[in-house]
Amino acid sequence: MAYPTHLIPTTVVGSYPQPDSLVDRAMLSSRLVPRVHAPEIWRKGETDLAARQDEATIAAIREMEEAGIDIVSDGEIRRESYSNYFALSLEGIDGDNPAEVIGRTGAITRVPRVVGAIRRAHAVEVRDAAFLCQHATRATKITMPGPFTMGQQAKDEFYGDDEAMAMAYAVAVNEELHAIKATGVDVIQLDEPWMQARPEQAMRYGVKVLNRALEGIGGTTVVHLCFGYAAVVSSKPSGYSFLPQLADSAAMQISIEAAQPKLDLGVLRDLGSKTVMLGVLDLGTTEVETAEVVAERLSAALKFIAPERLVGAPDCGMKYTPHAIARGKLKALADGAAIVRRRLGA
Repeated sequence: MAYPTHLIPTTVVGSYPQPDSLVDRAMLSSRLVPRVHAPEIWRKGETDLAARQDEATIAAIREMEEAGIDIVSDGEIRRESYSNYFALSLEGIDGDNPAEVIGRTGAITRVPRVVGAIRRAHAVEVRDAAFLCQHATRATKITMPGPFTMGQQAKDEFYGDDEAMAMAYAVAVNEELHAIKATGVDVIQLDEPWMQARPEQAMRYGVKVLNRALEGIGGTTVVHLCFGYAAVVSSKPSGYSFLPQLADSAAMQISIEAAQPKLDLGVLRDLGSKTVMLGVLDLGTTEVETAEVVAERLSAALKFIAPERLVGAPDCGMKYTPHAIARGKLKALADGAAIVRRRLGA
């Protein structure tokens, strides 16, 4: 199905809760977000893992659609994290003998080592995108980690230049995106949370590598920035250290979280003509918002941007959100957006 034409469509940032039958969610929640392989999180089953992942992906798509979400993802069900799924597939990456670095939360994190030229060796998410298009009845979105973020989540032992390394990631991402677009998926999203975490480097080359990753990619494109999963980062600032610069990027939409950090929405004025994918579901609480609360949060953004430039979403991926809570929050999102549309006479 084509991208929705009504005002204030709704979507997800990417991930959806993986079922307990597929993933040891207690183990997942007790550890840092994986940058290297984490096979221990997957549960054994009577059928092979890939088949069970497919079943869970179909269920996630159905639940998003039943909640009323207009643009659905595959829920990132097959992934251990939003980034390692693609990042560890590349040539030049050693994920089996990781290095230790200080992560964005200040904790010691195991990350892959870059030991050679970064190249895309094979398709990674193309089958996932085709599977999503096959099973969804609404508009579709596939997410990928952005080149800047992947560069910040690795230890460089080859390039000696962080910008050159990020640009190599961008070329690999671009090759994958061209193949993904050929499946017919409607929306492409690049996740770049580390632009917020490392603003000095982002100022130097963040937009440059993002634009290279999106080069020649048609249709709706999104770049997502956030302060981190609510399950990992509970205290968040009320403003972004890097955001207005993305007004000059090739991305058509900018995705930001606003509910949990109580973001000063005045920053929306600085995003030029970009459409804003606004986080209006607080994933730092298990309280399910009412549709009226969601409507109020969306309406607050309309003081700064036109309704034609607003998309409703959760703050971040819902990977760590309890399953029943995620379903309830997405229903509130869809219903809240409908309230605002009615008020606008749309």
